[in-house]
Parts: sequence; structure tokens; C-alpha cells
Amino acid sequence: QQQQQQQQQQHSTSSTDDDNNNATPSRMKVISSSGGNAGLAVTTVARNIPEMDVSVVVPETTKSMVVEKLRSLGAEVTVFGKNWDEADGLARRWVEEAKEGDGDGGGGSAVYVSPFDNPLLWTGHSTVIDEIVTQMLDLPSSSPPVPKKIGAVLASVGGGGLLCGIFEGIERNYFGGDAARSDVVRGTKVVACETEGAASFAASFNNHNNGKGKPSTVRLEGITSVATSLGALEVTPAVIQRANRHKDRGEMGDDGDDVMSYVCSDAEAVGACANFAKDHRMLVEPACGASLAPLYSERLRKKLLGELLEEGG
Repeated sequence: QQQQQQQQQQHSTSSTDDDNNNATPSRMKVISSSGGNAGLAVTTVARNIPEMDVSVVVPETTKSMVVEKLRSLGAEVTVFGKNWDEADGLARRWVEEAKEGDGDGGGGSAVYVSPFDNPLLWTGHSTVIDEIVTQMLDLPSSSPPVPKKIGAVLASVGGGGLLCGIFEGIERNYFGGDAARSDVVRGTKVVACETEGAASFAASFNNHNNGKGKPSTVRLEGITSVATSLGALEVTPAVIQRANRHKDRGEMGDDGDDVMSYVCSDAEAVGACANFAKDHRMLVEPACGASLAPLYSERLRKKLLGELLEEGG
């Protein structure tokens, strides 16, 4: 509580200084919470918009390198809380306080930007499926001809924003009226990848109470994984709803659409990062390693290939 009061006082003082020095009546502040990556995205966009400031609240688990990068891009960075949820709570409170202080219509305003729980973000993420479909259709025909189809899409899951976008992209191409694009995504398996200690999607998706109707989510007690960028205690309910819808479509038809939840250990995620760097000369964080682990971990690779072959993938 004392830490929160200090952070609020610091934020208030900083905001006052900004107002006195260079703010204008129309100036807007974007306030976001992040484990790092989403904050970098928000800051990169906001810095190119006139009359806009950005404030990012990150948890104590955020690497100092990320904090310094955010500040170098022009963000006001506050480190607060043991996990993303606590940081997010402070960001939301700041926005509400700004709205209350702006009740007379004077001064600037503040808006909250979620790192994952917003339909606009999901639509943005969904375009990755459009790109994959286009690239597959552009591939030269083989002899003998082989159907151009997506077997599986593997994605790391934190709060569920990227996964929501993947389901949206599949549905848009599936029902978009273009037979060729529909055929590419028909029967796609979506593999939701997480690490032990940050598996909020798996806890919710596998929860026997979520049923087929209104989605329910399970809230983790804490984050114990080194993949801190996946550290949302609870996923957005929308991702459970969309996952169930995708799985239901596969069960009702014979195309094979399915959703698989894969949880790897921290060691498997880090090992996948190391092997990926060796193969492709590109270093990624453990949060990305979660979606590489089913390919590099012998245990998970055998399981994945077995399930894909069993279902005709």
C-alpha cells in the first residue's frame, strides 16, 4: 500500500510538472500496462502522434533493458507490482483519476490502452492469418499436386490477444466468400502454447465448468514462470469463447478444426530459444520459446505430431 501511495504521488507530481512545462489544453495522455512488448508498441505509435504523451506501468519482473528502451522512446515508465495484473490495476486507477479531474471539461484527458483485451488489437493480430493464406496461395503448384492448407498454427498465449486475432483471421478467411482462401484455413488446428506457472489459458480452457455457453475463466494465484511476458493471471473471456467456437466447428463438421492446449516447462521454453537462435541466428525471449517448444522439445514434438496425424493433419 505504501508503495502504491508513493507511485501515485510520483505520477501526480510528474503530471503536474508536465502540465506546467509543456502541456496544452488539448494534450492527451495514453496510459497502458505491459510486461514490456505491448508498452513498446504503444510508445512507438504515440510518439508519432502530435499532442500525445504515453505512460506505461510495468511490473517488477520487467527487465531493466525493456524499461530503459521504453524511456528512450519517450514513455513515462512506472515500475509497480509483483505481476502484470497489479501494474494494470494502477494504470486503470490513474485513468479514472484523470477522468474525475477533467470533469469540468478543461485540460487534457487520459485514455487506457489494454495490452491484449481490445477488439481493435485482435483485428490487427488477425491479419497474420491473411498474410499466411496469401503466401500459401502464391506458392508454386507441385507435382503431384498437394492441397495448400494450414495444418496448425502455434501461438504463445499471455492474456489472449494474439490468439483472439488468430481465431478471427481464420473465421474471416473461412467465411469470407473466397473458396480458395476458405480451403486453406479449413481444418486448421490452433495450438495455444504456455509455460508452467503462467498457463492461464490452459486453466480456463480445460475448466470443465466453461461448457459450451457463456465462457468462464480461471484466475491463477500468481505467476511463477520465467516467461514473464505471458504473466496475465487471467485471460480475456473472449479467447475462451472463440476457442470453443473453433473447436465446436470442427466437432460439428468433418474438416478437423481443433484447439490444443500445450504447456511446457521453463527449461523447454529456454531450450527452444537456444536451438532457434542456433538455427536462425535470432534470439527470442522465453515467452516466444513457449510456442517453439512443441517443435524443439522431443517430448512435445512427439505429442504434437501424434495428435496431428491422428486427426488427419
